[in-house]
Amino acid sequence: MRVFLDKLYNAAGYAAAFFMVGTLLMVVAGIADRVLALGWRGTDMYAGYAMAACGFLALAHTLKRGEHIRVSLILQAVSVRSRRKLEIWSLFAASILAGAFAFYSIKLAYQSWEFHDISTGNDATPLWIPQIAMGVGAIVLFIAFIDEFVLELRGRRAAGNADDAPHNE
Repeated sequence: MRVFLDKLYNAAGYAAAFFMVGTLLMVVAGIADRVLALGWRGTDMYAGYAMAACGFLALAHTLKRGEHIRVSLILQAVSVRSRRKLEIWSLFAASILAGAFAFYSIKLAYQSWEFHDISTGNDATPLWIPQIAMGVGAIVLFIAFIDEFVLELRGRRAAGNADDAPHNE
């Protein structure tokens, strides 16, 4: 199961990278269209869709790498036992919130499909198509939070030290 979950998080990370490149290509295409009057429609919208897909698909991979922003001031001020309780509580709460986020993201995409909702831009893209990436990213994030919660309960979570200095790479 661990191998499958790690591959899932990595696949979501690779998909996010793919959409990041897609964002770049759509921005370049939009610039080329403005300069050369090529008549390409919707490049700005597609750049936005790709950027949203990149952001949502990267959430779980970023979480599992320990790169999400953490507020550690409270964790530094409490005992190790209290720190673990806070970690368990926060992972439980995050799992609930991520689950609700995943549910409503999928519901949004389904409703967009059901009502034939299209974008207001000149591309007239059915909105359920770009919303799928948001739903998939939210589902994988939900799975990642459940994974972290279970690992913390079992005492196997490799959490960063609350005393670690922030880093920028």
